Amino acid sequence: MIQKILVINGPNLNLLGTREKEKYGKSSLDDIKKKCEAHSKKIGLELDFKQSNIEGEIVNFIQESRKKNSGIIINAGGYTHTSVAILDALLAVKKPTIELHITNIYKREDFRHKSLISKAADGIICGLGEDGYIMALDGIKKIIKNEN
Repeated sequence: MIQKILVINGPNLNLLGTREKEKYGKSSLDDIKKKCEAHSKKIGLELDFKQSNIEGEIVNFIQESRKKNSGIIINAGGYTHTSVAILDALLAVKKPTIELHITNIYKREDFRHKSLISKAADGIICGLGEDGYIMALDGIKKIIKNEN
């Protein structure tokens, strides 16, 4: 059976390719989605790729994953550092989870060094640009395989 993975992208990630290219690169979120879909097919995963600027919508995505998805990859953007609600949702669904950041949050402003959602993550990838998404897909596949 093919596992379906939820990939969540938080606030402002819809602006990738146009915002702060020196930090986030030139690829749009749609470009990243296409690369993820191609890689997922190669490794036998199916994707549910979502983006929202709204915290409650992200919580809904996570809650809805309970019955639909085998694992979660989340780039929560700025909500990484502020959202207890997203942390609580991730803890409640108890799915294998990888936290993802395009930039190295530890080389940025001090407030970005603290992730509230890390407590719910089985792994964290940061600072590797859009390639982090491919690494996260490989990682979630391995985590799911090891759990079965």
